[in-house]
Amino acid sequence: MIDLTGKVALVTGASRGIGRAVALRLAGLGAKVVVNFNKNADAANQVVQAIQQSGGTAIAVQGDVSKFDQATAVVKATLDAFGRLDILVNNAGTTRDNLLALMKEEDFDYIIANDLKSVFNCSKAALRQMMKQRYGRIVNMTSVAGIVGNPGQTNYSAAKAGIIGFTKAMAKEYASKGIAVNAVAPGYIPTDLTDALPQEVKDNIVKFVALQRFGTVDEVADAVAFLASDRARYITGQTLAVDGGMV
Repeated sequence: MIDLTGKVALVTGASRGIGRAVALRLAGLGAKVVVNFNKNADAANQVVQAIQQSGGTAIAVQGDVSKFDQATAVVKATLDAFGRLDILVNNAGTTRDNLLALMKEEDFDYIIANDLKSVFNCSKAALRQMMKQRYGRIVNMTSVAGIVGNPGQTNYSAAKAGIIGFTKAMAKEYASKGIAVNAVAPGYIPTDLTDALPQEVKDNIVKFVALQRFGTVDEVADAVAFLASDRARYITGQTLAVDGGMV
């Protein structure tokens, strides 16, 4: 049994989808959770209420973590509320898909900022406290798109591949300080971001999944919870694909 009692976790982009599931799972295992959101305060507060109704402890903190000063403020709010930060889940991100020939420069820059630079921003902001504690668990949300590439997603694939490289490098820099850094690479997980895909595209995707079904946000949350726990104490610098054998 994973026990996160006494741990404080910050989950970015936690108002919906995978982030929401991760926040609920970590809280269910005993962690105090900071639910970061950018725009949807109502959704974030619903996550907090769900955690509190289950007997857990959580707060919602607004902040656009693609901007360094706001990411720093989110980490500060976490420390002000709970006095420590043990687990950082860098989940915030989005998509702006298009073929490369049709992709606008601002759409490339936007995804790099939201999906990749946000990981740098939050990790750097959390680093001082984790070094002071000589303990930290950072789990970065990448994607199978960052491993194999995905047509129509050069921006997203580049950002997610960058997260894998970032994870490996940071893991080597701070292992001696008691900080483990890993990544989770979901395959096709139905969320708000994927709802807009045509049914024929979804049917085609599932053909490439060995388990012949899509994954769930809870299955991704299980992997994050493991890597965030001391059960994974000898694991760092790794990317765990949660993709049903897709890759």
